[in-house]
Amino acid sequence: MPENLKEPRLVTRKFLAKPQREGVGAVVRRSIGRFELKYFDPFLVLDEFSVAAPSGFPDHPHRGFETVTYMLQGAVTHEDFEGHKGTIEAGDLQWMTAGRGIVHLEMPASQGIQKGLQLWINLASQHKMIEPKYQEILSKDIVEATKDGIKVRVIAGEALGIKSPIYTRTPTMYLDFIFKPGAHLQQLVPKSWNAFVYILEGEGIFGNKNSHPTTSHHILLLGFGDGLEAWNNSSKVLRFILVGGEPLGEPVVQFGPFVMNTQEEIDQTIDDFENYTNGFEKAKHWRSSEVGLDL
Repeated sequence: MPENLKEPRLVTRKFLAKPQREGVGAVVRRSIGRFELKYFDPFLVLDEFSVAAPSGFPDHPHRGFETVTYMLQGAVTHEDFEGHKGTIEAGDLQWMTAGRGIVHLEMPASQGIQKGLQLWINLASQHKMIEPKYQEILSKDIVEATKDGIKVRVIAGEALGIKSPIYTRTPTMYLDFIFKPGAHLQQLVPKSWNAFVYILEGEGIFGNKNSHPTTSHHILLLGFGDGLEAWNNSSKVLRFILVGGEPLGEPVVQFGPFVMNTQEEIDQTIDDFENYTNGFEKAKHWRSSEVGLDL
């Protein structure tokens, strides 16, 4: 074993993310934020979503965390009550810090089925009420590296000697790997972090080379160690994301799109949203223009 990975993380849990309805007519495969896995500190939700017009995610609020939208196919239109709007196309990234409050819409922007991933990352108590912020990177500007049959797109953190410019308020790594048949990887992950793999395509072996291959739409939670070891022993391409984050170790109280530390803070958030105060003032007179396709 190379010295840079002395203690590979083993898979401690895995299960298949089954399709479910979400939003208005959208279909998501939810792997974090469901009955089997309510929370994997600091990660609140991971959805692999599939949506076609007129379905989507119409006007809805957020407070207390970040949403990371990474498009795999097609495009979605985004618009919020601050006047921020745009289109997230295949390969593009939007890292949205909802902070004290955002009301926005996410809807299909082209014909056919639009697919992507959305990850919700919790914010520490001292950051939950910060001003909203966006970090957006076009596909062509996401840093990439290729080595020994492996291609990586570095959404956040670093891999194969390259580093993402994304600032992660909750320290996070987010790597999109594509393995050719026969490829083998050792990727460092900070020891104190929680980490998981979500398989998008093909099948791979993770943690222990003698374990059975795992197929697409499965999430694999990784145990203690200093990194991930993975193999593609199949004849087809393997694609997966590796995500890790520093646990916050704080209480979590969630009410739908609001995530705070106490029930009192949730009650206050609901009151703020219903009365258009404390960050939700602009929601009183705002409705999305529903830019998008056939909406």
